[in-house]
Amino acid sequence: MKKILSTLLVAVCLFMAMPAQAQFHFGLKGGLDVSKVQFSSDLFKGDNATGFFIGPMAEFTLPVVGLGIDAAALYSQSGLKIKGSEDTEKLKSIEVPVNLKWSVGLGSALGVYLAAGPQFGFNIDNGFDKLMDTKTCAVSVNVGVGVKLLSHLQIGVNYNIGASKLAELVPDEVGEYISAPNLRKNSWQVSAAYLF
Repeated sequence: MKKILSTLLVAVCLFMAMPAQAQFHFGLKGGLDVSKVQFSSDLFKGDNATGFFIGPMAEFTLPVVGLGIDAAALYSQSGLKIKGSEDTEKLKSIEVPVNLKWSVGLGSALGVYLAAGPQFGFNIDNGFDKLMDTKTCAVSVNVGVGVKLLSHLQIGVNYNIGASKLAELVPDEVGEYISAPNLRKNSWQVSAAYLF
């Protein structure tokens, strides 16, 4: 019984000591966004459109187990191609990804990580507001991998899956929709972050 209690006491002490060793970093994150919009009408193309994102980020990590959380507030601008037009309308939003991140160090200068979590997008200004009723907030899911270099630089690849509608069609003069509204965006993202 004494061995069990001693083991539990050591485990509790180690668990309580981990937050004191936790690492908290701020930084700047930016990257390239290649989006494909799925829409239930023939009005829009499903072609890939390129955009970008940039903004501040924060990361909290427990070094012993390598688990942590990262969050960011990113200005994002991605594209939406309208059928019959050469122009690409812009989807502008503030994206807030909150990811659970598991990191494994391969030495002091190199590490790899896996990340997954929800992302909340808040629309600011869109070029297609006359055609559609845009949602104030959209939810998506992130899944990604990356590398950590020299304890400050992170380079990652991420797939973002739209979980909610971005917009609905505005009714025409008769009061009918052109088709059933269903606009969702999936994106491949390549990012670089520098943490201080």
